[in-house]
Amino acid sequence: MEHIVIIGNGISGVTLARHIRKLSDKKITIVSAETEYFFSRTALMYVYMGHMKFEHTQPYENWFWKKNRIDLKQGYVKHVDTNSKALHFSNGETMSYDKLVIATGSKPNKFGWPGQDLDGVMGMYHKQDLENLEKHAPNKEVCKRAVIVGGGLIGIELAEMLNSRSIPVTFLVRESSFWNGVLPEGESAMINRHIRNHHIDLRLSTNLKEIKSDGNGKVKSVVIEETGEEIPCDVVGLTAGVSPNIDFLKDSNIETGRGVKVNRFLETNILDVYAIGDCAEQHEAIGNRRPIEAVWYTGRMMGEALAQTLCGNRIQYNPGHWFNSAKFMDIEYQTYGWVFSERSKKENEAHFHWIHKDDTKCITVAYDKNTNEFLGINTFGIRMRHETFDKWLTEKRDVDYVINHLVEANFDPEFYGRFEKEILTAYNNQLQTA
Repeated sequence: MEHIVIIGNGISGVTLARHIRKLSDKKITIVSAETEYFFSRTALMYVYMGHMKFEHTQPYENWFWKKNRIDLKQGYVKHVDTNSKALHFSNGETMSYDKLVIATGSKPNKFGWPGQDLDGVMGMYHKQDLENLEKHAPNKEVCKRAVIVGGGLIGIELAEMLNSRSIPVTFLVRESSFWNGVLPEGESAMINRHIRNHHIDLRLSTNLKEIKSDGNGKVKSVVIEETGEEIPCDVVGLTAGVSPNIDFLKDSNIETGRGVKVNRFLETNILDVYAIGDCAEQHEAIGNRRPIEAVWYTGRMMGEALAQTLCGNRIQYNPGHWFNSAKFMDIEYQTYGWVFSERSKKENEAHFHWIHKDDTKCITVAYDKNTNEFLGINTFGIRMRHETFDKWLTEKRDVDYVINHLVEANFDPEFYGRFEKEILTAYNNQLQTA
């Protein structure tokens, strides 16, 4: 019987295993060094905030794996020998495979800061990070201040988590405005204000120089590069992005760049070796998409597509129109299609921006200024329907159509009674002054 081994038990690997089982009787083994059972990584913050227990983050009961004949192996893979089709574990064990899938996800970036390995310094990605946070920041008496380094989505989640336990937070962001490599100016500025309204000490255009030790291996403070200021703290959160978790492949002959290089069928340069999820790097461009996408739903889609291929129906990975969602404290964010920041905007891209007077709701619509074709929308504090925008992007609707039909995309029945006319008026006013 063919043996498929999947390294990594995140959303990609588990989706793949489930779909292979639906389609076949192949022998399936999932290998993980992190936790015995699959859990929802995005839910870790809610465990710390007291909304749920860790066991609630596991979508499947413990009996599910045995019942579905999916073997779980805990262990750290040290080396992959593709010639003999064998995995070598750190404890000396080996495991053979017929087909191998690398689904090892991401690891937090570290930039070689002095003191980055001290006790109390952590990312916010793994279950071990959650345990570390509970140990070093159980309350404001034990943790008198936390410093977060890096201004992405994980950074803002960690700030919200600490804020929920009234722990003072200093947030170091090297950019001049929060997440302005991704968000247009108006949205980024609104999020700056929102973070500060939550009494978080946001420091823009600020870099970390070093993390200082208390002499016993624990963090006691950080030093700011620009000013030399020393900020006493008990926890440092390193949230300056993530990178593919592929160090264990460096002595194998599997081709890597930043991630494991794959084609549209998620195949590597080695026969019978594949990669999916955050660690996979597309070497053939898919529209405007980045070669590596550390996004939950694309990982799931890769797992579904590869299951078909491994079970005899070879199909390309096709993620469709870009979309994503996140939360900035209590402002929900959704994006459909492409809305680029000022620094990455294309020449033909124009924006219509509307912001509500309460400073917690806004939309930005991107369109082609030559053809008026709708390119994408960002919404903050407003829920919109994915299916509607997906359809309009496929139909290549123009921006006038989208603005005039926004009510059809409305996911919040209370919302449009109040703001639809206001958005339309603002749009018409902008057209007249343009």
